[in-house]
Amino acid sequence: MIKVHFKQDSVSTITMQTEARLLDALLARDIPVKMYCHGKGLCATCHCYVIKNPQNLTPIARQEALTLSILTGAQANSRLSCQAFLIGGDVEVELPKGLYVESVSELEGLVGKRTDVPILHPISGDILIMEGKIITRTLIMQLSEVNFDVSSVSSSKI
Repeated sequence: MIKVHFKQDSVSTITMQTEARLLDALLARDIPVKMYCHGKGLCATCHCYVIKNPQNLTPIARQEALTLSILTGAQANSRLSCQAFLIGGDVEVELPKGLYVESVSELEGLVGKRTDVPILHPISGDILIMEGKIITRTLIMQLSEVNFDVSSVSSSKI
């Protein structure tokens, strides 16, 4: 059994089986991960930072490396939790600050509200709306040309 520690406002821990995905630990901890690509390593919605013991995860494979190469905010310790399997020993992870959106229509329900976290693009992780900004119709109109369709992304495009 492997312990996965989540560093957010505080540290919480969950125990997982060897060879479980890091994503499975996030889901078991009820951390809202959108998984727009359904675990294929094509989107950024399960992106996390491994802050302790990255050697206790499987190595980064080609698809994950390609996706991380276009991900805004990716760091040397970035992983896609759907592609990282627990292989031995405890790990500690931290999620990037931000909210991934699936569509412009998802933002329309937030018009007039100030966002507490950055609003992020689900494929590239780009910041679409900065933290603390009020979501306006003008901002939504500017984003209407942004492609949010994760299903249209293939490994050949990344």
